[in-house]
Amino acid sequence: MNLFEERKQHLMERYEQLISRRNERLPYGNGIYDRYRYPVLTAEHAPLIWKYDFNPETNPYFMERLGVNGVFNPGAIELNGKFYLVARVEGVDRKSFFAVAESDNGVDGFRFWDRPIVMPETEDPDVNVYDMRLVRHEDGWIYGLFCTERKDPDAPRGDLSSAVAQCGIARTKDLVAWERLADLKTKSPQQRNVVLHPEFVNGKYAFYTRPQDGFIDAGSGGGIGWGLSDSIENAVIEEEIIVDDRKYHTIKEVKNGQGPAPIKTDKGWLHIAHGVRGTAAGLRYVLYAFLSDLKEPQRVTHRPGGHLIAPEGEERVGDVSNVVFCNGVIARDNGDVFIYYASSDTRIHVATSTVDRLLDYAINTPEDPLRSYACVQQRLSLVERNERFLAGQ
Repeated sequence: MNLFEERKQHLMERYEQLISRRNERLPYGNGIYDRYRYPVLTAEHAPLIWKYDFNPETNPYFMERLGVNGVFNPGAIELNGKFYLVARVEGVDRKSFFAVAESDNGVDGFRFWDRPIVMPETEDPDVNVYDMRLVRHEDGWIYGLFCTERKDPDAPRGDLSSAVAQCGIARTKDLVAWERLADLKTKSPQQRNVVLHPEFVNGKYAFYTRPQDGFIDAGSGGGIGWGLSDSIENAVIEEEIIVDDRKYHTIKEVKNGQGPAPIKTDKGWLHIAHGVRGTAAGLRYVLYAFLSDLKEPQRVTHRPGGHLIAPEGEERVGDVSNVVFCNGVIARDNGDVFIYYASSDTRIHVATSTVDRLLDYAINTPEDPLRSYACVQQRLSLVERNERFLAGQ
């Protein structure tokens, strides 16, 4: 067997072993959700035909031609009993693109479709696209809202890092063919982490936004915003209000943003969001949850304190370390919830829970009292209740 055939056979066997590997639920979690031993998608899950030239005449060493650096930040949806992730795939050239992976059970066996998504461009072409939120809207379409990034035209000469982020919008019926709509227009100079609410509100399309002054820094902006648009084909938000703002010395002091579209429950809309704080080692991203009113989704009713999910173990290491990020969740009709989160801009994990467990967490977890003294009082109250209860036994 020559070198080409030897390498090809070895890599194909290793790929199939990875795809067929069973995942394991980790025992003794926190009672809110369950983590799993292995990521559900990584760069190694990218199909070999995306990366290698299979012709021995043009690639005699079976050499990687188009490498994949990371797979992360997926939108998620269930269709016809199957689990689909629209993942952000980043090549070694730093350009991201979207690709669909599917699984029968949602925790393992994810396999990418053979071809990545071809996302149409607007008249002002994107330089980079990433972090799609998928939502099945009551108007009958599946929408994908994502960050479209372009070089800042006002950047000083020689500044090749400054960028402008806005919300791109596309829609589909089958995750194969995508119709690109006009980018969302707001009064904010930068928009990232924009999410479409799954239902009309007052006959309008409703959006969760994240207005920012700069590409990275929130500046005077920040917080999870809310706005309405008459149209989706040419979406324009004239007024944004902040429904969940940043707070000093909390998990969301630097910035925060909506994750996936919220889950509709009988107790309200259940939200998963990300919060960012500064540390000596850089920014730390965690996930948190909150609940909003069923009839007024912009009115938050419960704000459990602290993070819901933070990076642990290998999750803390990657291209952008100490980060977890979620823009995809699947809530099944039976009440099961699959939270797809990325770690350190490198790989994708799943945590499983139920609507009932997440509602119990959201409603009965105390809100952050914002001061050390008050936090101690809060904890002492729990200790005293436990002491009384245990003494009664």
